[in-house]
Amino acid sequence: MPDSSIRDAYGQWASQYDRDENATRDLNAEVLREQSFLHPDDDVLEIGCGTGFNTQWLASCAGRVVAVDFSEAMLETARTRLEETDVALWRLDVTEPWPFDGGQFDCVVSTLVLEHVERLGPIFREARRVLRSGGRFYLSELHPYRQLGGAQANFDHEASGENVTIDAFTHPVSEFVNEGVGAGFTVREMGEWYGTNDDLPRLMTILFEK
Repeated sequence: MPDSSIRDAYGQWASQYDRDENATRDLNAEVLREQSFLHPDDDVLEIGCGTGFNTQWLASCAGRVVAVDFSEAMLETARTRLEETDVALWRLDVTEPWPFDGGQFDCVVSTLVLEHVERLGPIFREARRVLRSGGRFYLSELHPYRQLGGAQANFDHEASGENVTIDAFTHPVSEFVNEGVGAGFTVREMGEWYGTNDDLPRLMTILFEK
């Protein structure tokens, strides 16, 4: 289970998350929309959906979307954004067993989530379990280069003026790959992505296939 401070921090961030300047969030959304792994009839599970910033786009590209997050405050914002869609929103801590049958989804999507998870193995095993044969697991994370340079998710709380830094774990690229392969996935594609004026890659993406 993640530290409660992580959940509390995202709860504080929820009401302003979509309004804040956030180059990582915006690049992540841009890169996701450039991907071609989604099919119109796919059943998709999005883990760590937050405010639904990307969920709405996923719903426009796929057949069915289930989106989960561990922050009720984030989910409240997502419910407002997605009220005219058929997206099913669940509260779920993804470090615990997932309440979905095996082979239920065609895609699992995880963006800017796993930096807050200490042990990656259980996430990969659950993702593989809930995917159908040939299913895809797409992840996008703050690049480890950035983390090693001191970058970390943070925001200025509007009410208090306090800068809130959210606890994170640095996972090297090899750990993502090895945990995925160890869970039975095949690596299909990897990417490193730069934002405007970035001198180091800001994001890393990996597409796995079952």
